[in-house]
Amino acid sequence: MGLSFCDLFLSMLNSLSGYRHGWSDLNIVAQLDFVFRTLTWFMISAYLHIQFSHASDRKFPIILRIWWTFYILMSCFYLVIHLSFYWKHVPLPILLWVSDVVSIIAGISISYAGMFGKRREDEDFHFMDPLLNNSSNRNNGDDRQGSNVGGEGITSYENANLFSIFTFSWISPLVALGFEKTLDLEDVPQLASCDSASVVFACFRDKLEYDDNSNDNGCQVSTFRLVKALILLTWKEILWTGLLSIVCTLASYVGPYLINTFFHYLNSSHQHKYKGYMLVFIFFLSKFIRCISERHLFFQLRIIANRVSAALFAIIYKKNLRLSSQSKQGHTSGENINLMTVDIDRIGFFSWYLHDIWRVPVQFVLALLILYKRLGLASLVAFVATMILMLANTPLVKLQEKIQGELMDSKDRRMKVTSEALRNMRILKLQGWEMKFLDKIIGLRKFETKCIKKLLYTSAIASFVYSSTPLFVSMITFGSCLLMGIRLDSGKILSALATFEVLQGPIYNLPDTFSMVLQIKVSLDRITSFLCLDDLDQNIVQKLPRDSAEVAVEIVKGNFSWDLHSPNLTLKDLNFQVKHGMKVVVCGVVGSGKSSLLSCILGEVPKISGAIKLKGTMAYVAQSSWIQSGKIVDNILFGKEMDKKRYEMILEACSLKKDLELCPFGDQTIIGERGINLSGGQKQRIQIARALYNDADIYLLDDPFSSVDAHTGTHLFKECLLGILGSKTVIYITHQVEFFPIADLILVMKDGKITQTGKYEEILRSGTDFMDLVGAHKKAMKELNSLEHGATLDNLINDKEDGNILCSEKSIQDNEIKESENYKTENLIEPKGQLVQEEKRENGEVNPSVYWKYITAAYKGAFVPLILLAQILFELLLIASSYWMVLDNPVSEDVKPHVKGSTLIFIYIALTLGSSLCTLIRSMLIVIVGYKTSTLFFNKMHLCIFRAPLSFFDSTPSGRILNRVSIDQSAVDTSIPRKFEELLISIIEFLGTIAVMSQVAWQMLIIFIPMTVACIWYQQYYISAARELSRLTGVCQAPITQHFVESSLGSTTIRCFDQEERFIDTNLKLVDGYFRPKFHFSGAIEWLCFRMDMLSSITYAIFLIFLISVLNGVLSPGVMSLAVTYGLKFSMHGLIWDLCGLENKIISIERILQYAYIPSEPPLSIEENKPGHEWPSQGKIDIVDLQVRYAPHLPLVLKGVTCTLPEGIKIGIVGRTGSGKSTLVQTLFHMLEPIAGQIWIDGINIFKIGLQDLRSRLSIIPQDPTMFEGTIRSNLDPLGDYTDEQIWEALDGCQLGDEIRKKEGKLDSLVAENGENWSIGQRQLICLGRVLLKRSKVLVLDEATASMDTATDYLIQQTLRQHFSRSTVITIAHRITSILDIDMVLLLDNGHILEYDSPAKLLEIKSSSFAKLVKEYTQRSSS
Repeated sequence: MGLSFCDLFLSMLNSLSGYRHGWSDLNIVAQLDFVFRTLTWFMISAYLHIQFSHASDRKFPIILRIWWTFYILMSCFYLVIHLSFYWKHVPLPILLWVSDVVSIIAGISISYAGMFGKRREDEDFHFMDPLLNNSSNRNNGDDRQGSNVGGEGITSYENANLFSIFTFSWISPLVALGFEKTLDLEDVPQLASCDSASVVFACFRDKLEYDDNSNDNGCQVSTFRLVKALILLTWKEILWTGLLSIVCTLASYVGPYLINTFFHYLNSSHQHKYKGYMLVFIFFLSKFIRCISERHLFFQLRIIANRVSAALFAIIYKKNLRLSSQSKQGHTSGENINLMTVDIDRIGFFSWYLHDIWRVPVQFVLALLILYKRLGLASLVAFVATMILMLANTPLVKLQEKIQGELMDSKDRRMKVTSEALRNMRILKLQGWEMKFLDKIIGLRKFETKCIKKLLYTSAIASFVYSSTPLFVSMITFGSCLLMGIRLDSGKILSALATFEVLQGPIYNLPDTFSMVLQIKVSLDRITSFLCLDDLDQNIVQKLPRDSAEVAVEIVKGNFSWDLHSPNLTLKDLNFQVKHGMKVVVCGVVGSGKSSLLSCILGEVPKISGAIKLKGTMAYVAQSSWIQSGKIVDNILFGKEMDKKRYEMILEACSLKKDLELCPFGDQTIIGERGINLSGGQKQRIQIARALYNDADIYLLDDPFSSVDAHTGTHLFKECLLGILGSKTVIYITHQVEFFPIADLILVMKDGKITQTGKYEEILRSGTDFMDLVGAHKKAMKELNSLEHGATLDNLINDKEDGNILCSEKSIQDNEIKESENYKTENLIEPKGQLVQEEKRENGEVNPSVYWKYITAAYKGAFVPLILLAQILFELLLIASSYWMVLDNPVSEDVKPHVKGSTLIFIYIALTLGSSLCTLIRSMLIVIVGYKTSTLFFNKMHLCIFRAPLSFFDSTPSGRILNRVSIDQSAVDTSIPRKFEELLISIIEFLGTIAVMSQVAWQMLIIFIPMTVACIWYQQYYISAARELSRLTGVCQAPITQHFVESSLGSTTIRCFDQEERFIDTNLKLVDGYFRPKFHFSGAIEWLCFRMDMLSSITYAIFLIFLISVLNGVLSPGVMSLAVTYGLKFSMHGLIWDLCGLENKIISIERILQYAYIPSEPPLSIEENKPGHEWPSQGKIDIVDLQVRYAPHLPLVLKGVTCTLPEGIKIGIVGRTGSGKSTLVQTLFHMLEPIAGQIWIDGINIFKIGLQDLRSRLSIIPQDPTMFEGTIRSNLDPLGDYTDEQIWEALDGCQLGDEIRKKEGKLDSLVAENGENWSIGQRQLICLGRVLLKRSKVLVLDEATASMDTATDYLIQQTLRQHFSRSTVITIAHRITSILDIDMVLLLDNGHILEYDSPAKLLEIKSSSFAKLVKEYTQRSSS
């Protein structure tokens, strides 16, 4: 409406002028134009008022928005036409100029409002309605992560007015808050709904699946379709940024075009002041328009990057949850982490180069037109020279593409090994292998750095060629003018130089553009190949309707294989039926296919033939515990609503109540990554509680009792399987024969087949496979009975009971009540604190020492002065060449030149080549320094991480470490050297510009100084908020990576519990949390740059006015015009931009330095205390007043333990789950630093010798069996110390020799990541093989045979007796039969030694806890 009234007013003024001075043709055309505009804008205003007065969230029609875009283009075109008329001395009414200015400003405003004024994306919301509704009702599960991304209110950008959007004032409150205090995530507003990850992902998914009816079938995705979907996702922003790019480009060429006119104005003897002021106004207006368009261009490009990244984060995460097992084996976790970090980051960053693909050719055409106007045919020579230089770099571009592919592959390999090492750091340290793995990572890094070095050198050469192109082109152009006889005057030269200067930006960015296109292609191909991996087949399992027959699970003629390409089937000829409410036991020797059978029922194993039928929902308890990092209560509820009564009942049934009382925060205690601060039994019981709370129809339990002690196992069996799950269908794997008789059906497995089925009594008489398992158990029980003379043990067994085979627990419970009270008392006086703390981030400005450490890391900073000198010489030679061309050329074509043309050109060429050489030297030196520095930081950080104590890994999620070794390290490799180079260029260029302008008019220093002070004040005001926003971005990125890795490991559990949507929702919340500070940082930096540009534009306008008002006629027009030419690029925002960009990137150095100074473990070797080669020769262990806690803020776990373990005996350590058994073992290996006490082995204090000397002399089979990717040989002997004969002997000893001989690769048989292609039991046997090779005098078995059947367990015990008869063997076991052949029993309870004596003596004391434990076990097993 305002435009309508404005045009009406102009029409009236034009009419008055016509009546007063007569109607010329131009007046008539102008009048018609004003009338037409008045009517048009009035009709549009009326339409908008009618349509939108009561519907604020309606979107503008596409036709209207296209018209507005066309309007601004036409307005710019009119201005150009009027300017051309003006320079041809055609008089134009002043009203036309007013109309042009109003039209351009109004056009920009309306176009912006048309694109973004109505920001609600209604069409997207219906995709997300169910998801949003579901998530809003959840109050548990992953709300912990969701809550971390909660802010107060929506971003003010959502409802900002036009002026606020134009000037970025909407971010001012946050910048002011950041200046007053250190920003926290709670201070950062939420994203607008249209920018939230859920809405963006819904829209992207819709675009991706638009022409694909397969719905979520990843194999239909191609790189083209992925790119197309990303373009459709952001098409409005792409169009808008395209328009802004055009405006910005046109505005940037106004100065070079008019510089010749300005020169002739200064050189003219008949000057009209108004013409000079008009030129000043046009120069100012062009800079102002360029400023506005560039700022909003960059802001919108950042928004594009955020949306693209959010969409890719979401789709990769969703795909990862649905991958089949075979796809996972072919795509390692290292590659997937790189997809979520490096590749997505790179694709998002490409938005900066999006329009350069077409913008650079347009800029070349515009430059060619200006040059043709000034220099005639010589411009064609310039064009041909530019093209030749560009085409000459094609081989360089291809080489960069090849190197980029190699670099990403090498990153993947390094990240894979790093993530594997971090996951298994406990076992690496126990075995003393951490330095071996570090050497492996350093070796992979060396290959990676070769690729980085090649890439940096080729980039430096490409940068040199492209940045020198304007200089070479100017040489060739001016030389051609000389040869063609084209007379040059100062005006033409200045116009040409200004044009080349404008071209230098896009030419400088061109190698980056080509490089980024290649990198994007590599990243898009990698993401596409990931999205094309096979999903888990949803049709493997046939779901039966609930009203069907009583059958719960049925497999008919089933054949299954983990590897579809292998001729050997994993499971063969499966035929069985489980009816509703049945309890089914699956048993068999290690590696017989028991876990695969459960996975097959879950639909995880690819089906070759047959059918699986299921009725009802399922719950699953994995053999290898999967616990989410977060609160204990969230792990149990797992997305369900809290039912307090049921929750308490399940805690009681799973024996978790006492454990929670011991936890400082009860069920609100945060569990570390992979349940790192829980014992194996606690993790397993939380898994069982999760399954019980889910209240499913069918329960699949994979060896749930292996990790818990006998008493707890009995309690779980009675309360859970027979109690809460009494009416449910339960299929459970167990090696504990005492649980067999209760079963309604027993499935005996061997070599992937079910060899026997039936009830206990039936199959006991019908075959040998089951007899082997039961026979071994009975043999063990006979040995248990022989521990004492019959009468004593008979008294224990025949004591008065309640008649049930599961003994009365009253006396034990009474003891537990007393102990629990003691625990509570002790707990109150312990300092409380969570194990996993919030990620540390620095506060305030980046410490100058961080910059200093980076600069002086390589060669002690010796190259820095040389780099500085090279850039200063480059700028001086550039200024000198410009002065030379201007001062030694005539002011017009009629004046005779001062020097010969050939002399002029040759000296210009010499100066130009000198400046180009300086560029090459600078680039090469920066590459050398940057490469060396990144290598030093990498080695220092990794050494500190691998030498860090285990407590560091317990309290630090691996996502934080992986972020530093991937994203932050990537920044140090390539980004930071480039940022330093750009800052150096900006500083020297800015000083050079001020020097040239001040040399012409030193009085301008009066303006420059306050302008510079104002810019610095703005920068200081802004930087506090920007710095914290940047740090928050870094902190909020780690949870995305961590959640991705965690979900990948637990994908089977997540799918079984039907929790995919909730986990996807959590991922989207985490992505929102990451982009909140990132979005507001984008607004903050444009807020600063806009104000910098405004100050620069005003200063430049004052400078021009000063020139034409005061100095005109005093100085040479050429020198004054040269100052004007340099003034075109005068802006402090480039300098501040690069400074802020460097500070934001230098945070990566800050984060790396945090991990480069982690407190280290004691030395690996201490020369003065180095034990002899034969130590320990006997194996005697003395423990004196040992007190241990996991962290300073956590309670004591061992509380003054004192005992002596004589040499050569077998000691069994027993105790309830969480009593401190594993902690004692860790302290024996010096994994934990005691706060008091000592451990002596053969007279040597283990805390006084080197860790490598200690750990390499002890052996352990850990609680969690671990295999590393590689071969059988590398897993048994990673250090290469043993011969093949010794390895085969060890394999035969651990009962795996025959199995390995069957394999084609023998000792070189492949082991997948995490040992996924081997069963848990086989992994434990491999761990046994390691200790058989080592033959130490002290051997620790930490629940070493928990995942083995009784028969294999018995054989293992025989092997250990044979090979370690003279060694001190410490056994932690929950299976009483595993500690029968022992000399002493050490019973721990809550960190205290409760009992320590021989088994026989302890069994004589009826009230002893050990006697009760054995009594319970024998009663349970006497069934």
